[in-house]
Amino acid sequence: MLNHSRVTTSFLVLFPQNHSVPNNSSLYKKPFVESFEETPLLVAVLTYMGYGILTIFGYLRDFLRQWNIEKCHVAREREEQKDFVPLYQDFENFYTRNLYMRIRDNWNRPICSVPGAKMDLVERVSHDYNWTFEHTGKVVKDVINMGSYNYLGFAENIGACADAAVKATHKYGAGVSSTRCEMGNLDIHEELEQLVARFLGVESSMAFGMGFATNSMNIPALTGKGCLILSDELNHASLVLGARLSGSTIRVFKHNNMQSLEKLLRDAIVHGQPRTHRPWKKILIVVEGIYSMEGSVVRLPEVIALKKRYKAYLYLDEAHSIGALGPNGRGVVDYFGLDPKDVDIMMGTFTKSFGAAGGYIGGKKELIDYLRTHSHSALYATSMSPPVAQQIITSMKIIMGEDGTKLGADRLRQLSENTTYFRRKLRDMGFIIYGNDDSPVVPMMLYMPAKIGAFGREMLKRNIGTVVVGFPATPIIESRARFCISAAHTREMLDTVNACVFIQYVNTDYFKSRTQKSLRLVCKPVEHLLH
Repeated sequence: MLNHSRVTTSFLVLFPQNHSVPNNSSLYKKPFVESFEETPLLVAVLTYMGYGILTIFGYLRDFLRQWNIEKCHVAREREEQKDFVPLYQDFENFYTRNLYMRIRDNWNRPICSVPGAKMDLVERVSHDYNWTFEHTGKVVKDVINMGSYNYLGFAENIGACADAAVKATHKYGAGVSSTRCEMGNLDIHEELEQLVARFLGVESSMAFGMGFATNSMNIPALTGKGCLILSDELNHASLVLGARLSGSTIRVFKHNNMQSLEKLLRDAIVHGQPRTHRPWKKILIVVEGIYSMEGSVVRLPEVIALKKRYKAYLYLDEAHSIGALGPNGRGVVDYFGLDPKDVDIMMGTFTKSFGAAGGYIGGKKELIDYLRTHSHSALYATSMSPPVAQQIITSMKIIMGEDGTKLGADRLRQLSENTTYFRRKLRDMGFIIYGNDDSPVVPMMLYMPAKIGAFGREMLKRNIGTVVVGFPATPIIESRARFCISAAHTREMLDTVNACVFIQYVNTDYFKSRTQKSLRLVCKPVEHLLH
């Protein structure tokens, strides 16, 4: 979405409106800038109208389906089952039937190559408005990949990581077929955990085969009844599920809002548990390093200051920030220059910056020893595949410079440069983008529901693969396209993407008259790509 009257909300090191943590400027060693522009009123009204029209037509189509005037593709119960407790709620799937299904072709596209900086897609078509798809037998070659979390470019089938993974496969095989506590604890797993602990700067660590389960299965082992979890409102679904499974009381604070967090902490200490008013057994603050839909970075120095003041525990999910932030690629703790010991539970995944799979938890040795015997993910899940473990070990050593080269440092620097360049170009063209200036997750606002499908399709026509997101994954008036920057992207690739985004808007009647001339003035570096 283009912005003609830019009103940017920026958070610098000085927060005059935030009095909950005194001397905030002393907590930050460099400027901390994030932008979240309010949705323009006209755009908000038009977006609500768009969803309203779609809803009206959805009810009309449901009426036609009920009377068999329109063919019904959705699952329905048989007539003889109507008197039983319903297994399928029609209304719950209203959005899926009538809105999501119309633009479903933008998701779940089959990839038939390494999802690196460029990828190949299997071409598919639908003859029934995306209810079913047919493969044409053709392949769309060299699509620029702006959707994968391949931040450091380790998702590749050549190079040191791939060679090491092949050797590990020959030595150990592809699978373990057992849990860690039985016959699935290999020496390569212990090597990985020792390396992760050294990389993070903590006493010990534990690796898991699935990133989602690292959160959802370990939080219940850490908290339970009589405990309080304070969760950021934009936390990932794995954190939300883990908190719910724990049986703890959950209270949500506004995103990255320290006043909101401190108020909940004060109330928790003053009032204690409901009814009994006994003190909480423990208070756990749960935050993420980089929020994957907003591109924002947690205000970790302030969170740690609050955590220390109120004697709470801190659970930090670094799924998107580990490898992508900090001068040494060690995540948001490294980014702010903080002590890892100030974070009680450091969680992260290997699925993004390391080009592998699985997750980890790092912290004190007592914590990790406890999880080895109490975590469902440790006790019941199959061990991590050996070639995957080797991929992580090799890529982590490259990042740390232990491979004897500067490849890791070069990739970290390239990712930072690409992120700064891409964000600056979009902002110069007048587009509304969210998040922190250093975040490789770049959400660009689309707002209106019709643009969600149109943007994804038009970008693919120009050989660019993007992720488009709408309600309910985002607020209803904040649909967006999300770009993920990689160290593997070249400047030419980023210029091509910028040019195609430019074309998307200047070719519409509304923006032709108002912005084409002004946009061309700020887009001279990519103007040669428009033809």
